[in-house]
Amino acid sequence: MKIETLKQRLRKDRPMKSITLRIPEDVVEDLKKIAPVLGFSGYQPLMRTYIGQGLRKDLEKLENDPFWELIESLKRHGVEEDIINNALNEITTH
Repeated sequence: MKIETLKQRLRKDRPMKSITLRIPEDVVEDLKKIAPVLGFSGYQPLMRTYIGQGLRKDLEKLENDPFWELIESLKRHGVEEDIINNALNEITTH
């Protein structure tokens, strides 16, 4: 993950957005049990941590993929994002 992105992610004052997420009751109960054991104040902070860990892992994979490096290079060379998106749609829908 890029340093600037990581710095932003570590800020405590980041805006939050409420969402509704359907999760099986037994999973929520397990989260409630394990959260205090792991030092969390509740199951929701634990869920955010789990989501953040998975997201960082996947973002790192994407950032190290030559395909995404090519897209970033095209943007730096002035290729408009609409053109890149149209090309991506073209290759993923065929």
